[in-house]
Amino acid sequence: MTLSFADLGVPTFISDALAQRGIVHPFEIQAATVADGLAGRDVCGRAPTGSGKTIAFGVPLVATTERAQPGRPHALVLAPTRELADQITAELRSFSGRLRVDAVYGGVGYGKQVSALRRGVDILVACPGRLEDLIQRGDVSLDAVDNVVLDEADRMADMGFLPVVRRLLDQTSADRRTMLFSATLDGDVAKLTRDYQRDPVRHEVGDETPDVTSAEHRFVMVERLERNAIVAETVNEAWPSIVFTRTRHGADRLARQLTKLGFAASPIHGGLSQNARNRALDAFSDGKVHALVATDVAARGIHVDGVASVVHYDPPEDHKTYIHRSGRTARAGAGGLVVSLVQPDQRSDYRKIQRQVGLDEQVEDRRSADEPEVVSASVPTLAGVDKPKPKPRSNHGKNGQGGKNAKNGNRRRSNGHRGQGNRDEREPRHDGSRPSGESRSATGAGGRSERSDGQRPHGKQGGGATSNRNRNRNSSRNRNNNRNTGSQRSR
Repeated sequence: MTLSFADLGVPTFISDALAQRGIVHPFEIQAATVADGLAGRDVCGRAPTGSGKTIAFGVPLVATTERAQPGRPHALVLAPTRELADQITAELRSFSGRLRVDAVYGGVGYGKQVSALRRGVDILVACPGRLEDLIQRGDVSLDAVDNVVLDEADRMADMGFLPVVRRLLDQTSADRRTMLFSATLDGDVAKLTRDYQRDPVRHEVGDETPDVTSAEHRFVMVERLERNAIVAETVNEAWPSIVFTRTRHGADRLARQLTKLGFAASPIHGGLSQNARNRALDAFSDGKVHALVATDVAARGIHVDGVASVVHYDPPEDHKTYIHRSGRTARAGAGGLVVSLVQPDQRSDYRKIQRQVGLDEQVEDRRSADEPEVVSASVPTLAGVDKPKPKPRSNHGKNGQGGKNAKNGNRRRSNGHRGQGNRDEREPRHDGSRPSGESRSATGAGGRSERSDGQRPHGKQGGGATSNRNRNRNSSRNRNNNRNTGSQRSR
């Protein structure tokens, strides 16, 4: 007999809303935890990414939460990233009935979030930093919160959020019910369970390293300059794809290079505005983008089903990062491809990761003395969408100025954020040197972009120098005339 949500005691309005989306039978983690959650028990759940944890805690949360007063929510969900907070909010709203669900997180203005809190929010989904800011401003209080969920607690620990999480939990009701979900339940997560849960029922689903076991893993030895060819080959073979870089600059540069090869590629990282990140993620989710080029921090909030491949363009920091990255594909029982680009001096680091994760794949040596062939013409066409073409280079620089300023690093990128001339947008390479092709700041671009007084030079390059020479000549003539006049007077 196949279990249904109604069999678990889920209220009819919730099960009907799920059924309208084609969700009738619970996943394993949902079947294990929903009944305990509906009974009001503290739940400690371990399950892999993509296993359906949002519905697992969302159903009991919606079923047991009451309407709240303005600025005093009754339920709180803490999440590590903006993207994850948005996705949780959308999921809960799909079956929340009359309950009001809203999210607060950084990277955007306070206005809409404060307005929602003043109208009243029953279930608040929040990133820890922004929530603490709103509390300090007096816009929200947690004293009425009696339902708490910590989602992806291990990642909040990895990102250094636990001190803030503890301060927030200490402000909630002493009689609260706490549900904690995580891919791992050891270390700092175990301390949270000990300090903030009461006799929790524990449910564990899947293997200890579930995010990697169902995917095909390839390790390819390449020289640094040959990596783009392997990325293009992989994306061409299995897309949509997420490609991981370590820096924002690297993500921007690789996305531009893939676009020139005919792929639809978008970067996503912390240097982009939240609107730009949302647009990139929405286009990727809708199948309009072949490759999403992401940094590790930004990718922690990416939960998109159907990702066909993951590419480790730059090496992961450790085996945990390898698992988190690779877990973007092969989700919910589907297959996937994971390709790691191994440079010669990184081989020992990858061997260590393989041992820790439990992989024994051989490293394929693809190094070549010849120029690598780069895929471009054979890019597949998305259903109903023409094959993307490289974007033409902008003919306008900063503030509407001509192309000469664009050469000096002032050209604004097509994705809506400032170029690498903005010092705050850059991340240094790990060897401490400036990445190749990185533009200098506006004041250091050869001295031509802007003068020290903030005014732009007139005319073409060197025009300002011409004006100076003319002034100097006139000054010299005046001095000579003065000398001649003085000499005549002395006679």
